[in-house]
Amino acid sequence: MTIVRKNTLNPTVNPSVSPPENLAEKYMEAERMHDVLILLQNLINSEEATVKLILDCLYDVGSVNLINQKLRLKPLNRVMKLIARMSKPVFKTLALNWFKKNCPQLITNWLHTQVSFENPQKTTEPVAIEVVQLEPYSIPQRESLSQEIKNLRYQVRWLAGISIIAIAILVVKATWLN
Repeated sequence: MTIVRKNTLNPTVNPSVSPPENLAEKYMEAERMHDVLILLQNLINSEEATVKLILDCLYDVGSVNLINQKLRLKPLNRVMKLIARMSKPVFKTLALNWFKKNCPQLITNWLHTQVSFENPQKTTEPVAIEVVQLEPYSIPQRESLSQEIKNLRYQVRWLAGISIIAIAILVVKATWLN
């Protein structure tokens, strides 16, 4: 088993190491990047209709591609695409909230990396890798785990079947009511 931990240490400006003009430049840089963040937030708030249309297009393309990639069975594929179309309004509200909350900062950080012109090797953070040796399971444990996996697979099959039947009934009811 491999455990990968990413060190997330934020480098701070040390006055004893940096000359005063570098401190002023760093402060001005931080202020300007904060201005970019505020401008992006204002842009997203003023162009909310455009953001909704972009998210709408991304959902249409992404949901169809994901369903086609994960589900090869034609009937199940069609049912899932129908469900994806019905769940679109919920996605739009959740995605818009997430977009407003996270994207200005993500875009600002990306733009900052684009204008910092630092060597990419300097900006990479070190990754610590710990390798832990695991002892194999004993034979009785393996058998019980194997039986548990079989039981879980059986339950998943039942739940998938029940879900498909319930969705089919829901679709029939919805079309019947219309």
